[in-house]
Amino acid sequence: MATLKLEIVTPEAQTYSEDVDMVTLPSSNGELGIYPNHVPVLTQVVPGEITVRKGGRDFFLAIGEGFAEITGDRVAVLTDMAIKADDIDEVKAEEARKRAEARLQEKLSGEEMASVSAALAHSLAQLKVKRRQH
Repeated sequence: MATLKLEIVTPEAQTYSEDVDMVTLPSSNGELGIYPNHVPVLTQVVPGEITVRKGGRDFFLAIGEGFAEITGDRVAVLTDMAIKADDIDEVKAEEARKRAEARLQEKLSGEEMASVSAALAHSLAQLKVKRRQH
């Protein structure tokens, strides 16, 4: 069976690099399901959940904003956050969500609002992925 090479890179490191059967990405145009031999696409990735199917099992990662380059045999994702479900600390993510929501009630500049909104999106993505395991 054909596979895809999934590579996920953040500013800190290469977070993921494996051959997989299928990938589902949260894109600016909705969820994008990618199988081997997919038509080439360059798309914006939004904060959310990546589903990776490998060997008949699904694995999940929380992802931030970025871009994905898709070819017939490869999916390359450049993002500001990528965390495997097992590595997410639910308590810290919940605390970050509460802090961000509280800050959004304050009078913020445009730049501060963007930063707090991004932090909220990151924490919500992590909570969605982590709570799927329960």
